[in-house]
Amino acid sequence: MDSLFQNLAHGFSVAVSLQNLGLCFVGTLVGTLIGVLPGVGPIATIAMLLPLTFNFDPTGALIMLAGIYYGAQYGGSTTSILINVPGEATSVVTTLDGHQMARQGRAGVALGTAAIVSFFAGTVSTVLVAALGVPLTKVALLFGPAEYFALMLLGLALAVVLTRGSLLKGAAMILIGVLLSTIGTDLETGEERLTFGLAELADGIDFVVLAMGMFGFAEILRNLETPESRDVVMGKIGSLLPTKADIRQSFWPMLRGTGLVLLR
Repeated sequence: MDSLFQNLAHGFSVAVSLQNLGLCFVGTLVGTLIGVLPGVGPIATIAMLLPLTFNFDPTGALIMLAGIYYGAQYGGSTTSILINVPGEATSVVTTLDGHQMARQGRAGVALGTAAIVSFFAGTVSTVLVAALGVPLTKVALLFGPAEYFALMLLGLALAVVLTRGSLLKGAAMILIGVLLSTIGTDLETGEERLTFGLAELADGIDFVVLAMGMFGFAEILRNLETPESRDVVMGKIGSLLPTKADIRQSFWPMLRGTGLVLLR
């Protein structure tokens, strides 16, 4: 435990230098601006902005890349809240409550709450991963094919149990998801499965594509069908600082989200 605190103290002493803080700020700003674009995502953002780090030392480059990654992660919540279109895969859930708050004239509070919750969950998960890295590595090495199969089976079973409404529909959705996941190149043999000779399907079906189709294009088509009631927030963003009542309401969801981040 002492070595953990020593390593964290050493890391903070390196990260809080003026140059590294500036690189983190620039990376976060640029990553947020790119992350706002629907469907881009943090991985594609890092790939596009990677040349910006070539002229820096390795430590500064990694800090800037981390800023780009987290900025892109948060940028996806902006479009989710304002126009109900997820910027990337992890912002899909933000459309459920965030956009409803924006329609009520509370877009600023939704954006501020998303930033605070993201900062809390990211900080807690990073510290816990650093503290539990060694024992988790030892446990992961004990996992074999049987354990991975049981873990996946448990995940599918929990997905059925947690489904709202009809269990039959929930099981059907999970089955469709499993079938879609079989499309692409087999990791063991390298053979293409259900690609029908299309090179675009060799890497499988990306979750971002499905999310954009289910949320983004569905919203666009609905607005085209009824242009007189387009679901776009036109009012002022308002204050970004949540009230005490907002913080109390977000406390337990924040803890649940932090737990999900750790499980992921």
